[in-house]
Amino acid sequence: MPSAVATHSHRPTTKVANKTFKSKKATKGALRDQAKGKVPNERGQRKTPHQQVMSKFDRRNQAKQRQLTKHKEHQKETSVFSGRDAAPRIIAVFPLCADGDVTATIRSLNNSLDIEAEVAEASFRVTVDRFKQKLQYIPVKRDITACMDAARVADFVVFVLSSEVEVDALGELIIRSIENQGMSTLFTVVQNLDKIQPAKARPDVVKSLASFMTHFHPGQEKVYNLDSRQECSNLMRSLCSTTPKGINWRDQRSWMLVDDIQWPYTENESTIFTGVVRGKGLKADRLVHVGDWGTFQIEKITAAPLPTKKRKDGMAVDEEEAENILETPDEDQDDLNELAPEEAKMDDVGLDDGMTEPLAGANKKGVLLDDHHYFSEEEREEYTAPKKLPKGTSNYQAAWFLDDVSDSESELDDEEMADAADDSIPAAPEDGMVGVAANEPTEAAMSEYPQSEIFVEPNEDDDAAQLEAYRARKRDEADEDKEFPDEIELHPNVLARERLAKYRGLKSLRSSPWNTEEDRPYEPEEWSRLLQISDYQSSRNRSIREALVGGVAPGTRVHVHLKGVPKELEKSYTPSRPIALFSLLRHENKKTSLNFEVTHKEDYERSIKSKEELIVQCGPRRFIVNPMFSTGGNTENDVHKYCRFLHPGQSAIASFMGPITWGSVPVLFFKRTSSSEDSEETSLPLQLVATGTARAPSTSRVISKRVILTGHPYHIHKKVVTIRYMFFNREDVEWFKALPLWTKRGRTGYVKESLGTHGYFKANFDGRINPQDAVGVSLYKRVWPRHARPFTGALIEEGGAFGSLGEAMDEDIQ
Repeated sequence: MPSAVATHSHRPTTKVANKTFKSKKATKGALRDQAKGKVPNERGQRKTPHQQVMSKFDRRNQAKQRQLTKHKEHQKETSVFSGRDAAPRIIAVFPLCADGDVTATIRSLNNSLDIEAEVAEASFRVTVDRFKQKLQYIPVKRDITACMDAARVADFVVFVLSSEVEVDALGELIIRSIENQGMSTLFTVVQNLDKIQPAKARPDVVKSLASFMTHFHPGQEKVYNLDSRQECSNLMRSLCSTTPKGINWRDQRSWMLVDDIQWPYTENESTIFTGVVRGKGLKADRLVHVGDWGTFQIEKITAAPLPTKKRKDGMAVDEEEAENILETPDEDQDDLNELAPEEAKMDDVGLDDGMTEPLAGANKKGVLLDDHHYFSEEEREEYTAPKKLPKGTSNYQAAWFLDDVSDSESELDDEEMADAADDSIPAAPEDGMVGVAANEPTEAAMSEYPQSEIFVEPNEDDDAAQLEAYRARKRDEADEDKEFPDEIELHPNVLARERLAKYRGLKSLRSSPWNTEEDRPYEPEEWSRLLQISDYQSSRNRSIREALVGGVAPGTRVHVHLKGVPKELEKSYTPSRPIALFSLLRHENKKTSLNFEVTHKEDYERSIKSKEELIVQCGPRRFIVNPMFSTGGNTENDVHKYCRFLHPGQSAIASFMGPITWGSVPVLFFKRTSSSEDSEETSLPLQLVATGTARAPSTSRVISKRVILTGHPYHIHKKVVTIRYMFFNREDVEWFKALPLWTKRGRTGYVKESLGTHGYFKANFDGRINPQDAVGVSLYKRVWPRHARPFTGALIEEGGAFGSLGEAMDEDIQ
């Protein structure tokens, strides 16, 4: 009988398991088994209304509702331009070339619709009967200040190009400035195109000009020819029928283009500004900002309807009636105070007349690291030599052992005596070989560094020569690599603890706590009186929502009576330059620490130095500022590193003290340059150096200025390194010994002990360091933003003069 043999068999490949059939008309029992006890929801599995499966009828109804809502919003936006007493559409015309003629441009547009109107130098109105609209032209010369003021209040911006002359540096500056401050709907026209010969070259000129404009505005593909009546008529149709897109920050406020100013005869009378209210409703309780003249309070707002035509029977429709007061301020009116009222400080009461407040850190023995002064309480001020005491001797018993008595009968041998001395000495950096040993080396104890040499005080002349050679070599490396932008070099005769008295150490710039009490003696006098904002987002939304209701309705022509307008402004007033009146939101006149996220413009090739004097435009206001640049981002401790320069292509946070502006308002930084700084391409005395956006202001944001002291590895034995050229006396080493050390190659360490009197010290690191490595220590101090001053006058004076800013522009403000 054959034995049983295990045979191997494969799985059958012909057997196919098909999927089970899922019937849509399953039985109730099958559905109940499939649900596994779950109770179905009547409205399905989707919980919210947006997750519900809508029927076709519901989808159509929802789309219809959205369409009606959008149509109502469009009618609301255009309602200000419709009606007999409607507001005019404001059109600002800017020449970008030297041969641009604004008067001829406006005349060509009017002639295309057979409008007979005299073109004035100041703003004027025309009525377009064909489209039942009113237009208000603002003819502007090639002045950057007038162009920016006109663009802020314009519904439509018209750039005038030339077919023969290229756009120069001033024209490009106008384009970039208007674009970055915020601009409504844009149109581009070209003059003198018929002068191009032959005629077949004209389309290429138009194509070239369109390509130039799309470089700045990608959506600007159409360039209208002013020599063509048909294209001028099409442009007028667009100006009369297109809804302007507006400017976001402008439409959140009430604003007005001033048509006329009535100056008072006496000081007690108010100055009357006439214009049409635009944007939100104009409230008498809020402050208004007029051009570069300043901020004023409203005394009252009265109606100013335009005079109407007489009827055929010779009877006047509107006679001069009594003054119609639309709104007056109440007890909720904002005041002109920029700072909070002064409060008496309680800590000043206990000081006598001859006493002064103690300086911060006067009784400290070490630098502040995070929020603690190390080695200030645990150590004794003077070093005391250890006594040879038996093991287990208490401090009380040690007082009975005199220093001059030799314990010759002690049972302790030399090795036990050394151990006893080590146990009684607290672990402190100054308890090293130099502080205890005599001038001559001894072999009483085991050397911690058996392969290292004995430290010998260097000759002062040789040490100074070596220091100069080392710094000269390191200066070349810094110019090439720029790896240590915050590095400073101390003079050997300068005490580091006095030179860097305001500085402190941080274990981590992003997470270590910052002790603000140490900054109180150095903060500006007005810092505690600045506006404190705990929740910026809620405060901003509340101020913006408050402007949505109430006030004089947009589209109403009014007389705004302002109090306290200086009489001297009448001499500087020029009717040809546009004047805008902006209503400020609540608290927008109060000062605080402002923060702006700025980016260096690629057109400006030089670096911008921090605290350099610049001209900044933020919304309707201009200031002269010395901004401080710091790193952005959110940190755990709200500490940000101070940047000495803003290099091309970089972004940073610019901070200064000034009146707050709610919302994400664009900001522009201008710099007036001297002839020596002008590049070969442009000779303008003004350049746009940076642009940005307003961010949340905060007085708790700490701008920390960092300095780096570097040293050179002198002797290296495994992880123990002797470092020189960081400090130049023993006291400085003892003061800064709590700070952590680091190298540019990533090693970290700490100061172990001081060597000699020339600032040499030993340090332990977490690994062997390279002889070419540089050892550094970081110190930080808080710097405070500076005040902004109001700017008045033109950005570019006639003849290229610099004005009052030119002399102080390039000074290094410490």
